[in-house]
Amino acid sequence: MLRRTVLETIRLLFILLFVYTAVSKFLDYENFRAVIGQSPLLTRFAPVLAIVVPVAEIVIALMLVLPKYRRAGLYASFAIMMLFTTYIIVLMTLAEKIPCSCGGVISRMTWTQHLYFNIFFVLLALLGMWLYTRPADNDHPSRRLVHA
Repeated sequence: MLRRTVLETIRLLFILLFVYTAVSKFLDYENFRAVIGQSPLLTRFAPVLAIVVPVAEIVIALMLVLPKYRRAGLYASFAIMMLFTTYIIVLMTLAEKIPCSCGGVISRMTWTQHLYFNIFFVLLALLGMWLYTRPADNDHPSRRLVHA
């Protein structure tokens, strides 16, 4: 029961995160594209990334909604959060004054706050993947009743 509750909470947090940030990026598309264009790493790819990133976030959120794709959605959540986290680390190492291209209130975080936020979600994804692949407690051999 606890396992299921934790998994559902993780899944819902990621759905909320990805839908919120994707919608924020689409609603402020021109600004999002311009901010990506200011990044020393992403300038050349800004027009494509301005569409691909929020679409990927929506696709991952949909994967987390559909029972058949939830496991893949957790892995995709981990992968995209690792990409975002790595990007933040590289930016923090190379430059000080790069504006955040994230959507909504998340864009108001400092880079350090953003890094901790992302690390938290990376760890949530890892926990979700571990719980999803781990057998349920009632499937554990020590909990099975043996009938004679």
